[in-house]
Amino acid sequence: MSAHPYSPAFGIAGFGFVSGALSVDADGVAVPGRREALEAAMARLSERLSTIDMTLEHVVKTTYFVTDVALRDEANRHYEAVFAEPRPARSFVEVAALPYGATVEIEAIAHRG
Repeated sequence: MSAHPYSPAFGIAGFGFVSGALSVDADGVAVPGRREALEAAMARLSERLSTIDMTLEHVVKTTYFVTDVALRDEANRHYEAVFAEPRPARSFVEVAALPYGATVEIEAIAHRG
C-alpha cells in the first residue's frame, strides 16, 4: 500500500489513536473469508499499535466498519477471543465499500493506564 497523508497511529498523553486497519495481508491484498478478514484487520491493528509502543491490551474503544452487517455475530465471538474482560467499548457500522476491496476495517483508541 502507498503512503497516506495521516499517521497510522498517533500517541499523546498516554492515549493512542489508531487509524482504520483493513482486512488485508502484509502486502496490502484483501484477505478472503469472514474469520480470516477479522483476524487480518486485528493483526494490522496490532501492528499499528506497536508503532506507538502499545498493544491490544491497551485498547479501550474500537469502531468496526464492515461491508456486511451480518458479520456481527462472528465479530462478537472473535472480540471475546481477542479481548479480556472488561472488553473495550465498540461500535459496529456497515459501509458500502472499503479501500483495497477489504471487508473489515477496525479503528481504535488505546490508553496506557
